[in-house]
Amino acid sequence: MLSYLHAFHAGNFADVQKHAALSLVLAMMQSKKSAIACFDTHAGSARYDLGSERARKTGEADTGVQALWRIREQLATGDWQPVLEVLARYNPGNGLLQTYPGSPAWFAEFCRPGDSVTAFELHPSEERQLAQWADEVGVKVRHEDGLKGLLNCLPPAQPRLLALIDPSYEIKTDYEAVARTLMDAWKKCRHGVYLIWYPLLTSGLEQKLMDSLRASGSVRKILQCEVMLDQPPERG
Repeated sequence: MLSYLHAFHAGNFADVQKHAALSLVLAMMQSKKSAIACFDTHAGSARYDLGSERARKTGEADTGVQALWRIREQLATGDWQPVLEVLARYNPGNGLLQTYPGSPAWFAEFCRPGDSVTAFELHPSEERQLAQWADEVGVKVRHEDGLKGLLNCLPPAQPRLLALIDPSYEIKTDYEAVARTLMDAWKKCRHGVYLIWYPLLTSGLEQKLMDSLRASGSVRKILQCEVMLDQPPERG
């Protein structure tokens, strides 16, 4: 949806969950030497200013990545270590975080020589910022619908695949489109790993997404990880 701008939500609790999961999956897949083709279907602009007017309007990072950063010394070993190292590279010093890396930046931070990253983005201004950043790090940017673009790129040249699928879901049909895309992608590339982010809303539409995938019979080995808040945001 072209009205959606992730700058209002960058670094919130959902980003923390999503990017922590992404870093863990990449680490697991990179335990093998064979190359990985990485795809980000809804990339955004790659870097976000947490002090910007948009970020401060919602303040969502305060209960997300900023809260994580405040207890970083307690998390300095184990699975959180790679996440904290990326945040530190983007934010020299010991104060509050000023910059939050978006999904394509997390891909770029962890990818090895031989791995590839393709980022899709439809929003014109987001795509321009993304393209400027991507030139510096060797990420391929495609200004097109990410769900259709992903299918057009399958199967990739590399022997393995990791795709992050995370639309805004501001259009109700996004749930159906994601389910259909995953089922079609699975047919083209069964050895792929597909990370799907979705919001938990009172409408319960995310359950229809999961029900569609399970009923299809074509998508197997589903691992579902959800974060519940004691006090959900008003829009949820």
